[in-house]
Amino acid sequence: MQLLSLNAALPQDVAWQGHTVRTSIFKQPVAGPVQLHAEHLAGDGQADLRVHGGPDKAVYAYPHEHHAYWQQFLPAAQLGAGAFGENLTTTGLLETQVRVGDCFQIGTAVLMAVQPRRPCLKLGIRWQRPSLVREFEQAQRPGIYFRVVQEGFLQAGDAIALVEASACAVTIHDMVQMLAPGYPDLAKVRALLALPTLSPSWRERLGLLLG
Repeated sequence: MQLLSLNAALPQDVAWQGHTVRTSIFKQPVAGPVQLHAEHLAGDGQADLRVHGGPDKAVYAYPHEHHAYWQQFLPAAQLGAGAFGENLTTTGLLETQVRVGDCFQIGTAVLMAVQPRRPCLKLGIRWQRPSLVREFEQAQRPGIYFRVVQEGFLQAGDAIALVEASACAVTIHDMVQMLAPGYPDLAKVRALLALPTLSPSWRERLGLLLG
């Protein structure tokens, strides 16, 4: 597993469908080493802290492996690092394999896998394609939000090493499937709810599945 690119952007105002929207989704590769703080990467910002940022969405990673899939919707030449607004463009770190609560070391930083991304309209703004929000959800290739366990420095080219495996067998991809109506595997839901590190928003959402 490897960190292919480290990407950051500060909030900016953009015109979209007759409105001005503030967004940080236009991430660009940055040279390292870069410091990872408790809730953000140095030089990076979140435009709307109601739905972005915070300890459970401190860093967003997206697998480079998914770019081949997206070529059916998006220009291949534009599918570079940061194309989906991610801080970390990775290889070998897939949602179907990463368990909720797995801890990884990158450089001198340690990060914990917390939850999948749920896209908002800003993804459509990034690509000038409103339908991409729906297409992103349907693709079930959401990328991974991480919590910072240990602050440190990281840079493109760093290895990504699993340093503590989660006691929970539920993967990030399993969480995506739990968003579908009538999700049947309540044992996985209960396993997630037993995790003390589960984010509050997901704890509330999954609690509704158990009635």
